[in-house]
Amino acid sequence: MEQQASEILDSVMETLATYGLDVLGAVAILIIGLMAAGWAQRATLSALSRFNRLDAMLRGFFASIVRYFIIIVVILAVLNRFGVQTTSLIALLGAAGLAIGLAVQGTLSNVAAGVMLLIFRPFKIGHYIEAGGQAGTVHELGLFLTEMNTPDNVRISVPNAAIWGSAIKNYSFNPTRRVDLVIGIAYEDDIGKAMASIDAVIGGDARIHRDPAPMTAVSELADSSVNLVVRAWCDAASYWPVKFDLTKGIKERLDADGITIPFPQRQIHMAKG
Repeated sequence: MEQQASEILDSVMETLATYGLDVLGAVAILIIGLMAAGWAQRATLSALSRFNRLDAMLRGFFASIVRYFIIIVVILAVLNRFGVQTTSLIALLGAAGLAIGLAVQGTLSNVAAGVMLLIFRPFKIGHYIEAGGQAGTVHELGLFLTEMNTPDNVRISVPNAAIWGSAIKNYSFNPTRRVDLVIGIAYEDDIGKAMASIDAVIGGDARIHRDPAPMTAVSELADSSVNLVVRAWCDAASYWPVKFDLTKGIKERLDADGITIPFPQRQIHMAKG
């Protein structure tokens, strides 16, 4: 029994003598590497925080990449300390990464598109946009999806790649917008009187800007009407109320002034059999 215990003790001492320094070295590399990874992550966050246009989520994304890259290097160094052939391991990880990348390339494209949207900022939270075949107010921009609410309060989730790969119309980017209306009057009516009536309605709306000045002009001699184009500038937030009120006010004013707003008519002649 004593001989067996002595043999075990000798085996343990021999193992410690052989691998002890390697174990201590590996532990030291692991501890220092993890500390360096945390420090690098904080330093990256601190450096990127100086760029105000860079989104906080994007800063955290880049900092995480730096941290995990250092951790991977540390793990490879620890394995190499024990004589593991890291060259073949790296090749295996590369092949696995390629296979995973091909399998989720659609998801990765959405991540890349989300990063590009965060960098270039074609829109912000709360902006009303039209992109990817959808229109709505931006609620949230994530790494994979952009969440929008439609005017009737329906939530739409659009993949970032669909938005980044299409034209983006941002209706809220500029502080002002132009209201465009086309008003048709009869050929028999006085054009000058009709334009004066429209100008009176525009002048009575305090929401319409005076600079740029509103405009009323003849735009087309159509089949059944003389079309007048009306253009007026207002705050972007007031666009729809101004357009609705202006349409109603012009109709009522033209009716009161005896100006006719025609509509297409057809004459049918019945042949006698």
